[in-house]
Amino acid sequence: MKKRLTIAIVAHDHRKADMVEWAVFNAETLAKHKIICTGTTGNMVKQAFDEKGIPAEIICVNSGPLGGDAEIAAMVVRHEIHLAIFLIDDLNPQPHEADIQMLLRQCRIHNVPIACNRYSADLMITSSLWDDDDYAPSIPRYVKFSREESKITADTE
Repeated sequence: MKKRLTIAIVAHDHRKADMVEWAVFNAETLAKHKIICTGTTGNMVKQAFDEKGIPAEIICVNSGPLGGDAEIAAMVVRHEIHLAIFLIDDLNPQPHEADIQMLLRQCRIHNVPIACNRYSADLMITSSLWDDDDYAPSIPRYVKFSREESKITADTE
């Protein structure tokens, strides 16, 4: 990938080991980009990269429960994040659930791809669309769905 991205990396406590493993697996690709992480996750990824001698620009914001998810959501709103990888612990309650939902919502609203598992993260980070100058993601349209319009469209096709 030629284009330099800013990639947000977030992982809940029970998913941090998975995130570090994913980051190391994708270290060659990630090292070419600017990485923004929530605090603990970022420090763990930094340590793993340092141990393997992988130079990378990794910037840590606060931990998720202390506002890190909200900081990254604000960066999404300001169009400073190109891709988000957020390994969520769906099996345990999170005390900052509102911040988690806000980050996910802002990614959807501002059309920022967000991967919530390793498979989707691998697919997104390796997509050839990042360097395709002819590709432009469509802007989300928020229009009310009309049953009458869908009936007309279905009848004319």
